[in-house]
Amino acid sequence: MHGFLHRPESVPVAILALTHGAGSDCDTVLLRAVADGFAAAGVQVLRFDLAFRVRRASGPPHPSRAAEDRAGIAEVIAAVRSDYSVPGPVLLGGHSYGGRQASMMAAENPGLVDGLVLLSYPLHPPKKPEKLRTEHLPDLNTPTVVVHGSKDEFATTEEIQAALDQVPAATRLVEFEGARHDLSVVKFPVVEATVAAASALFVF
Repeated sequence: MHGFLHRPESVPVAILALTHGAGSDCDTVLLRAVADGFAAAGVQVLRFDLAFRVRRASGPPHPSRAAEDRAGIAEVIAAVRSDYSVPGPVLLGGHSYGGRQASMMAAENPGLVDGLVLLSYPLHPPKKPEKLRTEHLPDLNTPTVVVHGSKDEFATTEEIQAALDQVPAATRLVEFEGARHDLSVVKFPVVEATVAAASALFVF
């Protein structure tokens, strides 16, 4: 496992394992900013690389090995639970591909985590709305926050809301008008709104 740990100044009220998208690693501007924001709110955050990124420094994940990325996520959560004892919820989050794999892992393993924070969920490939990635959502019994930009080419806001309507657990959609898939933290208050939505839904 490769990652970075953000420790809050006080006793942690929750812990968040946070991972990246297909074209990057865990050391992105977005993930660093979100991790710092949660840490400021008292949440201990582990930013970590997915298995495909541990194997090689560049290049996208291969669809045939996505199960390995999910297995790696499960290993990270197991390590978090054993190594870091916190009184509050254990959360799992990810940007784009990382968020999709996190949600699939949670659907396959009810109770794995107490909540999900999905940044720019890639509902379908750009310009291919017929190829929805929603098969697992009716089995997702984990409360979920989704952070979405209205100009994200991977889904419209209406498509995201329709997808969340399939989730039997509590959900909260945070939308930024004009934001794209990268969720620019310079242009939009992504960090503040994400932390606020998560703290309200997951109660920490």
